[in-house]
Amino acid sequence: MITANMVKELREQTGAGMLDCKKALTETNGNMEEAVTWLREKGISKAAKKQSRIAAEGLAYAKVEGNKAVIVEVNSETDFVAKNPEFTSLVETIANAILSSGVSTMEDAMKLEVEGKTIEDMIVDKTATIGEKLSFRRFELVEKNDSQVFGTYSHMGGKIVTLAVLEGTDTEVAKDVAMQIAAMRPLYLDKGSVPNERVEKERAILTEQAENEGLDANKLPMIVNGRLGKFYEEVCLLDQGFVKENKMKVSKYVESKGMKVLSFVRYEVGEGMEKREENFADEVAKQING
Repeated sequence: MITANMVKELREQTGAGMLDCKKALTETNGNMEEAVTWLREKGISKAAKKQSRIAAEGLAYAKVEGNKAVIVEVNSETDFVAKNPEFTSLVETIANAILSSGVSTMEDAMKLEVEGKTIEDMIVDKTATIGEKLSFRRFELVEKNDSQVFGTYSHMGGKIVTLAVLEGTDTEVAKDVAMQIAAMRPLYLDKGSVPNERVEKERAILTEQAENEGLDANKLPMIVNGRLGKFYEEVCLLDQGFVKENKMKVSKYVESKGMKVLSFVRYEVGEGMEKREENFADEVAKQING
């Protein structure tokens, strides 16, 4: 008897579609190894065990629709595939489906159906047809009200994408803020957003540095506080120097326009993920020697 778990396992190994996997298992009387071979012989599975590969390239994408916006990251193994129209279309389809549904978890997002096929199945099918491991890494759905505005910015063809929400209605200011977030990599909105543990860890590091420099012990608290201010200027959006006018902080720029930054999301493709170390020549040689 062919079970759903058997079909799932074969699908994960080969990247082939659910129906093809079921047929392969039926044709081979449930023998997993023979089913993999059957799929490869039929040209349905381009390579076994794509799930073990590293997919740290890809595309980030943001879309705004009325008072809702979504930002997503979908990964591929190579930058070449990230520019493939089939891949970019998949990313847009995922973003549109999430916008229309309002889901909040990855589990629910993967179950969304587009023209009778779930996003999970679409990713598996595209993995088979494109020939690389593809994965839907993350998303964030953001809502605003009528007195607020979204700012979005895409850099390097979707390698870095940002989404900001501001109180106010000036779209140019919102875009400026989105560009700031892309360029300067803030981790937090303001000082109050930085977790206490992170602040205390930074304070301890700065204190030790100052002590190692042999500075006056009586002046250490003042020196550390000054350096902590520099830390805030690096990691907090509102404390950063505005990229278009560095002498002015982002907070002052936004205030001067009668607006206020409420939140932001910054996606950089592959950040924090293990990267492939193979070079292109090795990859081509592998394909030729198949």
